[in-house]
Amino acid sequence: MALLLKSATSKAVVRGNRQVTRAAIEWYGPDRPKFLGPFSEGVTPEYLNGEFAGDYGWDTAGLSADPQTFARYREIEVIHARWAMLGALGCITPELLAKNGVPFGEAVWFKAGAQIFQDGGLNYLGNDSLIHAQSILATLAVQVLLMGAAESYRANGGAPGGFGEDLDSLYPGGPFDPLGLADDPDTLAELQVKEIKNGRLAMFSMFGFFVQAIVTGQGPIANLDAHLADPAGNNAWNY
Repeated sequence: MALLLKSATSKAVVRGNRQVTRAAIEWYGPDRPKFLGPFSEGVTPEYLNGEFAGDYGWDTAGLSADPQTFARYREIEVIHARWAMLGALGCITPELLAKNGVPFGEAVWFKAGAQIFQDGGLNYLGNDSLIHAQSILATLAVQVLLMGAAESYRANGGAPGGFGEDLDSLYPGGPFDPLGLADDPDTLAELQVKEIKNGRLAMFSMFGFFVQAIVTGQGPIANLDAHLADPAGNNAWNY
C-alpha cells in the first residue's frame, strides 16, 4: 500500500506530450487546499472555485462576491506582492552585504535614503561608479517618469505603437518573458501559485520590518542577530 501511494504521488501527470507537475494540479479546482483544511466544507463561498492562483476559499467578509471587485482586488494583491518581494530583498541585502565586509555609508533600509542629502550624495551599493545620486528632484523625476509609463501601459493594455497589445495585464509574457517561463501553461500555473504565496509572505515581512524599525530603531538583520544571541531577552514580548 505504501509503495502504491508513493508511486501515485511521485508520478507526474502526462497531458499530450507535456508533463504536468503535481503542483500545477493540486493548487487549483475544488480539491485544492482550503483555509480550514478538512473543515472547509460549507464555509467556502461558491465564487471562490479555485480558478485562480492562491485561492484558499477564504472571504468571510464577502469582499470579492462581485466579479469586478474580485478582479480589481486580485490585480491589486499581485502588484503589491511583487513590490513587497522587491522591497523585502532590498531591505535585507544591504545589511547582509555590510555584515560581510561590503562598505556602505548606511546599510539600514529606512536610513539609507537620507544619504542623498549629504555632501557627495548617495552611492548605490556604496560604489560611486555604479549609481551616484545627488539630486532628490532628479531621482523623483526619473521615478515618476518610469513608474508613470509602466502604470499607463498596465492600465491601458498597451503602449504607443501597439507594443504589448492584447497581452494579459498581470501576466503579459511575450517580450516581458525573455526566458520563456510562461510558454507552457501548466508551468505558468505553478509559477503563479509560487509567486502569490511568496508575495503574501513578503507583504507580512515588510509589515514586520516597519514595526521593527519603529519599535527598535534597527534593521531586520540587526534584530535577527539580537534575537539569535538572546532569544529570551530579545523578542516581540519584551516591547
